[in-house]
Amino acid sequence: NCFAACLKEEDVKMMARCIAMDADCAAICQLAAGVMARDSAHAKAVCALCADICKACGDECAKHTATHCQACAKACHACAAACLAMTH
Repeated sequence: NCFAACLKEEDVKMMARCIAMDADCAAICQLAAGVMARDSAHAKAVCALCADICKACGDECAKHTATHCQACAKACHACAAACLAMTH
């Protein structure tokens, strides 16, 4: 959602890092969900990486005042915490 909304902002160039982080975050979250569903031996490693990427995405989104960025930041930070919990 944030990715698509950022593309509609007037200064898309200013949102470039946010857009890139949104794409990375969505991709790793999809992968993490899949490895957990399959009970993969790599699930903990993927979840640890997912936590790092979600935190980075949340930190980047938090820098922008747009409502969609603020909502994304909250969701990403919550996801990072959930993924980190999966690694223990």
